[in-house]
Amino acid sequence: MRNLMFKALVVAAAATMVIGCNNAAKKAAAEAAAEQARQDSIAAANKLKETKEQKAMEIVKLLPEEPEFDIITSMGTITVKLYSKTPKHRDNFAKLALSGFYDGLLFHRVINGFMIQGGDPLTSMPQEAANYGKGGPGYTIPAEFVKEYTHKKGALAAARKGDVANPMKESSGSQFYIVQDERACAQLDGGYTVYGETIKGLDIIDRIAKVATDGKDRPVMDVRIETIQPSGETAEIARANGWKSTVTLGN
Repeated sequence: MRNLMFKALVVAAAATMVIGCNNAAKKAAAEAAAEQARQDSIAAANKLKETKEQKAMEIVKLLPEEPEFDIITSMGTITVKLYSKTPKHRDNFAKLALSGFYDGLLFHRVINGFMIQGGDPLTSMPQEAANYGKGGPGYTIPAEFVKEYTHKKGALAAARKGDVANPMKESSGSQFYIVQDERACAQLDGGYTVYGETIKGLDIIDRIAKVATDGKDRPVMDVRIETIQPSGETAEIARANGWKSTVTLGN
């Protein structure tokens, strides 16, 4: 009788071990499949991004020397003209805009009486709030200082890291700011690349600059860049060469 009970216990224990092993194997297989799916998704997203950027660069080459873009925000539209004498910054901004890079990003730093800043891809991820202002596309742009391009009201300029970490004053690959008060920003002339100016929507800059902010100069209520898209003749040329808006705007 004892032998039978012992054998039964051995069989039961073996069966439990087999089930446990099977469950562990299934869990491991499921985790591996999930990780593979994640990697495939990342690869597909990167491929789509690359394709969009390649198409955007093809279109950029066909645009006017000083193309115009609408920065469509949740508080109104700011229309900017990009300067011909800062071609690296001009072409980079146009490429990012046409490929949809700026869609949905925030103005993460707003200082009334100074400027408004946006273009950080981290601002599309609320979990990265503590790092807003530190993101970019993974590259910088060499400075393009042009004496005649100053920090006047509505000037479009490139954000960058400070002089100690960035002695060459290279610009962020995507972050930009727009001047609200030229007197306060005059000190930045010759130190930050100005590569465009506002031709319509100065009142929108003022409206954004006056929103309530927290201790880190971040708007308490999100001020969002819905999209940045070509305007006027620039839009006609872009559409004629295959550009399509990446977002659907409400009426």
